Amino acid sequence: MMSHVGDEGDSCRCISVPNSKHMPLLRFAVEFAALYLGGPLIILELRRPSILFGLIWVAAIVAFLAIRGEKPQPHDVRRELRAIFLRFAILAPIIVALTAWFWPETFLSLPLQKPRFWLLIMVLYPVLSVWPQEVLYRAFLFTRYPSLFRSDTGIIIASALAFGFAHVIFLNWIAIGMTTVGGLLFARDYARHRSLRLTCLEHSLYGCLIFTVGLGRFFYTGAAWHH
Repeated sequence: MMSHVGDEGDSCRCISVPNSKHMPLLRFAVEFAALYLGGPLIILELRRPSILFGLIWVAAIVAFLAIRGEKPQPHDVRRELRAIFLRFAILAPIIVALTAWFWPETFLSLPLQKPRFWLLIMVLYPVLSVWPQEVLYRAFLFTRYPSLFRSDTGIIIASALAFGFAHVIFLNWIAIGMTTVGGLLFARDYARHRSLRLTCLEHSLYGCLIFTVGLGRFFYTGAAWHH
């Protein structure tokens, strides 16, 4: 924005003044980059599991407190649940078949070889991993940054890409690719119902399936960070 300033008898001078309308967007962009790009890179650089869980939980709790007053969009819970389970019933056999075909040596290895550990993951994974991820990559992102992406389509894509990039810490393209596709699925549904419970349920279904069929090794920091 330009403004004109002049004294009597003097010619006008043009002075550049920052456009205040762009400042909040710039702040949000820097904040988004720091959280969703800088966060995973810091974790990858330090490569300590305690920092991974500490950072994601601290960030998720702060984010949850910041948006705790937000309410879900009006939606038919039964209809949403039917859609979630129907889609899972279609996609789960495909995931199972592809895993058995490409990685037969590790197919169902966890429940067959370590059933107690597998059961522990089935119980704890939705709480310790899914909830903080969905708070950060769905609930907080959709509430905090709508002005940055201007449309549901834009924020859905941003959520999916950020979610996929978060898994760069596992140092393999399978984890990044799968979570980008999964993030797109979860974000698209969240944009419709804005229910943290529903998106956590959907995320938990696919996450537990991944660990069950033998894809969990692609989401294990121990193998990635000590390779």
